[in-house]
Amino acid sequence: MKVRIAPSLLSADFARLADALQMAEEGGADLVHVDVMDGNFVANLTIGPPVVSALRRATRLPLDVHLMIERPETTLSQYLDAGADWISVHVEATHHLQRCLDQVRRGGARAGAVVNPATPAEALGACWGDLDYAVVMSVNPGWGGQPFLSSSIEKVRRLKDRARESGVAVPIEVDGGVGVDNAASLVAAGAEILVAGSAIYGQADPLGAIARLREAALEGVRV
Repeated sequence: MKVRIAPSLLSADFARLADALQMAEEGGADLVHVDVMDGNFVANLTIGPPVVSALRRATRLPLDVHLMIERPETTLSQYLDAGADWISVHVEATHHLQRCLDQVRRGGARAGAVVNPATPAEALGACWGDLDYAVVMSVNPGWGGQPFLSSSIEKVRRLKDRARESGVAVPIEVDGGVGVDNAASLVAAGAEILVAGSAIYGQADPLGAIARLREAALEGVRV
């Protein structure tokens, strides 16, 4: 099993995003995680399509765009046009999850669905066949630097089991509070994509932090 590391720009210096992208590339990251927040679905407000477009021009890494916004179906096309390679939407934010996932796929990107900590794994039961990946929020969304919710490990395991039961090989991504202290447990439970913000950009040596996180994650593969 390959584990992918996705540094989260939410924890980077927004005045130096180009430098943050370069660090991700030089550190061997697999994806760059981009949090889009609208001030409604979550209290925070971050970036929109113009910034995603600028990021696309500045890096060769795939952009993993996480839409923490109400009614994502109304603006999905803008993020597709901006160059998002992966787009995930929250099951709690739309009444039309399958339609959103289909639109993302038809637009040429990978489609993901996100579940908040209070949302059961079973919420994805009707859409496994429409997913390219599933995302477990291991903190309550909206702000970087929050402590990891340990119950997320079992949730990853349940999602992995549900995916197998549905006959699909859907990678599980984990977002929130991920670091060297929990990476192995998450991977052992079935996580394949680790999003890390402060564990990378909050460190004095972000490149070394990526390497240490990958090594910690590989311990979970060996279990």
